[in-house]
Amino acid sequence: MLPAGLIALPGVYRPQADTRLLAAALDHEDLGPRTQVPEIGTGTGALALHAAGRGARVTAVDVSWPAVLTARLNALRRRLPQRVLHGHFAARAAPLRFDLVLAHPPYVPAPRARLPSHGPQRAWDADPDGRRVIDRICLAAPARICSAAPASLRPGGILLMVHSGMCGAEETVARLTRARLAAEITATASIPWGPVLRSRRPWLERQGPATRAELWEELVIIRARHL
Repeated sequence: MLPAGLIALPGVYRPQADTRLLAAALDHEDLGPRTQVPEIGTGTGALALHAAGRGARVTAVDVSWPAVLTARLNALRRRLPQRVLHGHFAARAAPLRFDLVLAHPPYVPAPRARLPSHGPQRAWDADPDGRRVIDRICLAAPARICSAAPASLRPGGILLMVHSGMCGAEETVARLTRARLAAEITATASIPWGPVLRSRRPWLERQGPATRAELWEELVIIRARHL
């Protein structure tokens, strides 16, 4: 269960259904005092704290300063040891290797191809396909601003990533497989569209049949193991 009573500075993504689904997936993994766990896109730090509470050694990373400050405050209030770093995961974590990588990337399809550089929408807006950050995470090798989770895993290490079914879960599995990870969809959940998706309904429905007109979104957990 995610920690309750977390604070969130203005503009920081609060734990929602996707966060809870990723936390449930994390509950099935073995964690201990020697388990090195980074989180990509920590937000309030809820998942990082959840892992730290189970004894893991956690490094939380976010490109948003308000999120970094929020996660640090929540760690202090919970008295749980963890590092919270500002920046892109590859730049801050390389060349380290980890046992389990948690990824909560922005995945909401957005009309603009360029990712937002500030504001709360950084937590959810991707490109028109919703895959800009997801594809960076799936790369086999890191680049300057690419997370490249496969290159950050130790042999036998695990990547857990949540995103929307709108973004092509099978494509993510295929990309991770090409990066020599054993990848599969391990959990799904259907939730009503939130305010952001509802506000984009006309644009989304023009994008093609992959968008559901009934205003329900499928959330997906992908688990990938380094071979």
